[in-house]
Amino acid sequence: MRILVAMSGGVDSSVVAGLLKSQGHEVIGVTMKLWEGPNGEMPETGCCTASDSEDARKVAAKLDIPYYVMDYTESFSEDVVDNFVGMYAKGLTPNPCVECNRSVKFDHFLTQAKKLNCEKVATGHYAKIINNDNTYELHKADYLDKDQSYVLHMLTSKKLEYIEFPLGTISKPEVRQIAAELGLKTAFKKDSQDICFVGKKDYRNFVNTRVDISSSGEIVDNNGKKIGEHKGVHEFTVGQRKGLPGGQGEAKYVTKIDVTSKKVHIGERKDLLVQNFLLDEVSFVNDIVTNDLTIQTRYNSEDLPCNINEIGNGQLEVTLHESTYGVAPGQFGVIYQGTKLVGGGRISSKVLEKSGNG
Repeated sequence: MRILVAMSGGVDSSVVAGLLKSQGHEVIGVTMKLWEGPNGEMPETGCCTASDSEDARKVAAKLDIPYYVMDYTESFSEDVVDNFVGMYAKGLTPNPCVECNRSVKFDHFLTQAKKLNCEKVATGHYAKIINNDNTYELHKADYLDKDQSYVLHMLTSKKLEYIEFPLGTISKPEVRQIAAELGLKTAFKKDSQDICFVGKKDYRNFVNTRVDISSSGEIVDNNGKKIGEHKGVHEFTVGQRKGLPGGQGEAKYVTKIDVTSKKVHIGERKDLLVQNFLLDEVSFVNDIVTNDLTIQTRYNSEDLPCNINEIGNGQLEVTLHESTYGVAPGQFGVIYQGTKLVGGGRISSKVLEKSGNG
């Protein structure tokens, strides 16, 4: 089989290319250029750096497979970077990795695979695809500490038919061992934790350079009493504790961000308890199911038992069996039935009904 392998320059995608080549497949390596500096250069920190591209090229040469770098900087800037800035400007908490998968990577990789006469696209994500009587399902990886299904929730059964996740049954230590056995220079390379277009810089500074949203406003308590001032709502996210005024008595948290009035509301931890909320821009992998469901409200978070109700216009109402903390508007809620991923959507700022008193 002729397979396009998305190569990031890390150990995971390197091993995917090596495994598929050893299995007799015809492998083509492709790296996406997603972000560039003022002179067209690739970033030096974060993921998708110039050194990452060079590492991918060296792995491809070691494996003796064709390798290409393809430029998708325009699409990435419009669909991911502008979204990132816009979300913070609206007082929301973005997840650029999910947005990149949803708006850029998989659609472009699948399109490019067809142009290169490849039957499938393979990536280094830790997740599993199960063919259940010609219906393709997305499941959590066997080793849950590395499971990445959350960031793949937008993939439909139709797309999964043309995608492979070879690492879904392999642990990270095993992946590094395979890389070492194959003689790949990425065997012990550290995983990138930085956002490629922000790097090690403070995201607030990056946002400030992209759009003028740094107008000041008030920080208020639950009763609307002014207790401080801020330089811009983009500097805050719901649930944030650091950098808030007060310092006396019980710890304070950001509980609400009102972009219209430019007010940042703070309160106690109990004020963050949520049981009911909405998901926007909802998509499902297969047909919707409603029994025995759980939801993750952020990447690698706890699976929370829940009920769901479709309310139309791409929205879903979620009711947790028990109230929880850490439900941040702008992040994604991803729904599971056991290990099977059902679907997901963006947590809405419209309804955050709090319950419980601590």
